[in-house]
Amino acid sequence: MHMMFRTLWHFLFVGPRGRRLSFGDVSRSRFRVWPTDLDLLGHMNNGKYLSIMDVARFDLIQRTGVLEVFKREAWYPVVVGQTISYRKSLNPWKRFWIESRIIGFDAQAVFIEQRFVRRPRGEAEIYARAIVRARILRKSGGVVPIDDVIAKTGANRADFALPDGILEWAEATRLPSTRAEAPSEWD
Repeated sequence: MHMMFRTLWHFLFVGPRGRRLSFGDVSRSRFRVWPTDLDLLGHMNNGKYLSIMDVARFDLIQRTGVLEVFKREAWYPVVVGQTISYRKSLNPWKRFWIESRIIGFDAQAVFIEQRFVRRPRGEAEIYARAIVRARILRKSGGVVPIDDVIAKTGANRADFALPDGILEWAEATRLPSTRAEAPSEWD
């Protein structure tokens, strides 16, 4: 199944039918592993995880009302960093959920945790977990200050303190600004 179809399906039919979420709530988006998601080993390709996470993040921002703020302010989110750890494979035709939640902010970005979850024996079990760092940009150009994002969405910064380990990861994986030089030189 092509990602554009999945995205439109969730955006037009799934998200609007889901209950409204508060800013810190967990969004749960249901998916199934389709044959087009598979790699040569017969399980979901690692790149597909990242693509499907995009769809689940749209569900999160749609159901929390953040998408309305983005439209009104002419803003849009872009992923600037992400890390994912895999625990178990997702195999053909298996149903799974992506649980997404905004977990905090640093001076420049919003952080979202996303979990791939199955319920094979009734209990929710994590198959993969990702941390995503995203900036909010203006369509007219430039980065939206996080304080503006927090003010417009009504979030309470005190409710979204990030663990030191996530802040250290963000700093360690940060690339230079688009205005700075970033030569590709190997040691």
